[in-house]
Amino acid sequence: MPYIKSDGKRIVIALGGNALGNTPQEQLELVKHTAACIVDMVAEGNNVIVTHGNGPQVGMINNAFAFASQHDEKTPEMPFPEAGAMSQGYIGYQLSQAILNELRRRGIMRSTANVVTQTVVYPDDPAFQNPTKPVGAFLTEEEAKAKAAETGYTFKEDAGRGWRQVVASPKPRRIVESDAIQDLFDDGYIVVCTGGGGVPVFVPCREGVPAVIDKDRSAAMMAATFKADMLVILTAVEKVAINFNTPEQADIDTMDTAKAQEYIEQGQFAPGSMLPKVEACLEYVGEYPQGKALITSLDKAKDAINGLTGTTITA
Repeated sequence: MPYIKSDGKRIVIALGGNALGNTPQEQLELVKHTAACIVDMVAEGNNVIVTHGNGPQVGMINNAFAFASQHDEKTPEMPFPEAGAMSQGYIGYQLSQAILNELRRRGIMRSTANVVTQTVVYPDDPAFQNPTKPVGAFLTEEEAKAKAAETGYTFKEDAGRGWRQVVASPKPRRIVESDAIQDLFDDGYIVVCTGGGGVPVFVPCREGVPAVIDKDRSAAMMAATFKADMLVILTAVEKVAINFNTPEQADIDTMDTAKAQEYIEQGQFAPGSMLPKVEACLEYVGEYPQGKALITSLDKAKDAINGLTGTTITA
């Protein structure tokens, strides 16, 4: 089957959690709509890389193996990096399949490739001194202390609900499979990769690390590395807003780095939701000033890429 290369925009897309489900069955249905929105962009001649989150999925895998291990000595616990790779595999499989089916339905002669991705992080990253991201099953204090002594992992009490392993969220530094992804991208494949920000690894031995990388920061790094024309971060809202959820709420059509930084200093963007997305956009345009970053919803992505909606961030 011939692969039709396009001279359209080169776009890195970071899918939000609303594009995927919490179970394989729910996700299988949701990704059909997600694929249709992605193929809308491809149909206009754009070349795309698709990245995605994996929070609920890797949690499900981690918890399932932990439960099985507790109740069946023949079942081993699954290390967190391996659970991340497993989540990339099944999410990538479903996304790639749905995109390919939608391409065929429309008679578009393009194809997909799913790359399980490793992301280099540095051992001296300050995040490792204060792990904060809870992962895995809830344990009693006794179980958590025993597990910490056995594995060296860090456990913390989680809002009165029990104890959970916590991991760091270090800064992504490099995609190990960058060359392969670049080649596929250049050859016109729709590449699904860097799920959950990629499996964190230390070099030179590429040893997996129990950590969580912000997917939008990994997408931003990749977009800058590949000199993509656009970084598109898809979330639940059509535009970024200031004074969110107040009578003075105002949507933002465009902002440059100076204005975005001003809003950040004002505390306009919530740390757990919009702030990391805006910061990822700033990292991308900071590294590649010729590019444009865009934050919008999945359903509005096609219009936003054509300048009709969304929030655009430039250098």
